[in-house]
Amino acid sequence: MAGNKQPVSVLVVIHTPDAQVLVIERADKAGFWQSVTGSREGSESLLQTAARELAEETGLEAGRYALSDWGIINRYEIYPHWRHRYPEGVTHNEEHVFGLLLPAPQAVTLAPAEHLGYRWLPWREAADLVFSPSNAEAIRLLPARLGL
Repeated sequence: MAGNKQPVSVLVVIHTPDAQVLVIERADKAGFWQSVTGSREGSESLLQTAARELAEETGLEAGRYALSDWGIINRYEIYPHWRHRYPEGVTHNEEHVFGLLLPAPQAVTLAPAEHLGYRWLPWREAADLVFSPSNAEAIRLLPARLGL
């Protein structure tokens, strides 16, 4: 049975001024690490999607920090084992990249049904660990975005 998930999502790289990056491990695919991600629901704006996903997946309130749209859109093929979540025939997703700047690494509250654990890592290690090529590419942009 096909799902109703929209093929429009956000990727939110949570980071510090010195390019430490938060990565979280998926509960449905142990060993798959990523930044915060999630699909748009209803007619919410992408900024609203990013803020909602941040709260749901980490407990972080976007309004307390600097949430920014990086102006990057990635189009990629949805992994076959996740296509059942989308309407029949949907094979590609449009991912919009955001960043959330925190002053320093901090503890987060994970959604247990979605994530098993988290780590704060230097950007290079985080980019090497995440499973998604677009996630790794976004993390690799971080030093230039921060002027490092």
